[in-house]
Order: sequence, then C-alpha cells, then structure tokens
Amino acid sequence: MRGIRKFHGAATLACALMLAGPASAVIDETGTSETGTSETGTDSSTATDSAFRQAIKFGFSGDAIQGGVMLGDAPAGTSKLTFDGQPVPIDQDGKFLIAFNRDAGQAAQLVATLENGEKVKKFFSVAPRKWKIEHVAINRRGRTASAAFKARRSGELAQINAARTTVSESKGWRQTFVWPVKGRISGMFGNQRVYNGSPGSYHSGIDIAAPRGTYYVAPADGVVTLAATSPFSLEGNLLMIDHGMGLNSAFLHSSAILVKPGQVVKRGEPIGRIGATGSATGPHLHWSMKWNRARIDPILLTGPMS
Repeated sequence: MRGIRKFHGAATLACALMLAGPASAVIDETGTSETGTSETGTDSSTATDSAFRQAIKFGFSGDAIQGGVMLGDAPAGTSKLTFDGQPVPIDQDGKFLIAFNRDAGQAAQLVATLENGEKVKKFFSVAPRKWKIEHVAINRRGRTASAAFKARRSGELAQINAARTTVSESKGWRQTFVWPVKGRISGMFGNQRVYNGSPGSYHSGIDIAAPRGTYYVAPADGVVTLAATSPFSLEGNLLMIDHGMGLNSAFLHSSAILVKPGQVVKRGEPIGRIGATGSATGPHLHWSMKWNRARIDPILLTGPMS
C-alpha cells in the first residue's frame, strides 16, 4: 500500500485561501465547481483558483475495484470525511482507508468537508470483476438446524460481530501486507456455486493449503480481538485481528492459536498453526478480510504469492 501522492505541501496556501473563501461551495476532485469555473479558466483569478484547487485534491494508492482497498490522503484542511454517506476516520497526517465490497455497485462517492464548510467530492467508477461461477446441476439438500445448533451459532456470531466492532489504534492498515503462509491456493475470494439456478454463498476469503501444524503469521500489525478457546461450529479455532481504521483479518480452521485477546502483534509474527477444525475437509488456512461491512480480497493487499 505504497505510492500515495502527497498534496499536503500546499496546506499553508490552501488554509489561507479557505479563509478568504473559494468561489464555489462544492468542488469535485478534478477542480470543477458547481458554477463551472475550473483550473483551466482564463480570467485574472486563474492562478490563485488553480493553486487552491491543487491544494485540496485527494491522493490515492490502490484501485477502485470490487473487493479492493484504497489508501488515501485527504485534502488539506479536511475536518470530516464520508464514503457513500458513512463516516470515515482520518489519521493525524490526513491519511485514510476506504474499500469496495465484493458486490459493490458501479459508482461510489467520497466527500471531504473542509474546516470552513466547503466540500470536495470524489466520484469513483468501480471496476467489476469476473468471478468464477460454477453451475452445478444438483439441488442442495435442505437441512434443518437443531435448536441446540442455533443457540450455539447465535453465541458464536455475537462474538464475531463484537470482534469486528472493536476499535484499536493499530497502524497495520498503513503497511504493505504479507502472506500469512505460503502454500497452494485452494480457494479464491469471490468464487461461487449456483445449484440448479439457486446461488450459494460466495467464498469470503482465500484458502491456502499447507500441512497441519504449519505456522502462519500476522500479515500486518494489529490487535487480537478474538481468539477462540474452543472450536466454533463452522470456523473451528478462529482468530481475528484488527489492523485499525475498520480493517480486520480472520483466520479459520487453526489447529492452535498462539496469541490472546488484546495482544498487540507485529507483521510477520507467528500467531497460529494451520489445521482442519470446524467445517473443513483438510488442513488449510482460510484468511478473510473486511473493512467495516465490506468483504475484500486479501490478494489485492499482498499481491500474487511469490
């Protein structure tokens, strides 16, 4: 997650100009205001207007793509940031994080509110992805969950939801992520089966097959928010880590968990061992990631396995 363009060098000029007030109340990321004035205008105020608009642009690394993550720099003087109407926290130096769900729509909007009330908007055209969809000419057998299972599952989901709402001060979200383990990729994010026209759930993470007992490590700095003391019904021995700014990782089917809730972990630190606990047909690590409610593709943070 590198290569972010930085615009904060113009902060002093931007703040000075904001005190005077720009010509428009809403400015899009390209610098075009609602009144139609742009950076390429030819009147006498062009130089000042252009400098102001350059100072209040966004900066990004990453791609606007389904399942993707973008690391950004907020415009100078930003006091509030929203993404599709939802608040986005901003770090002290103006950096922030946004992500696009696996099934994100074609468009999204980021809005920065400046200290003087002006708003800067950035519109995204979200690139779709071609997910591997497997059509199976069979019907899934319906199974009725027992009352005991429903009660157990309700408690497990409550723990998972609580872990995902835990807010930490971790800066792992700013790092370049590493693979938690190297091995054969046996399941890709987003793949889905359709049973006689009835879609099943898509694969929420990436599966890495490796021998039982193999260590896996933290892909980035974080704080442990859940470390199962006994196997969950589906996830088995489940470990969850918060990387900060709403970004979290979950590691499923472990044979052993080596860390405890509240523990701070560093990128590359061993945190568990691969297993086949819970609903698993063989030893592997299922690694899934979410940013708030958006499910995202881990490989877009790590790059291909080398």
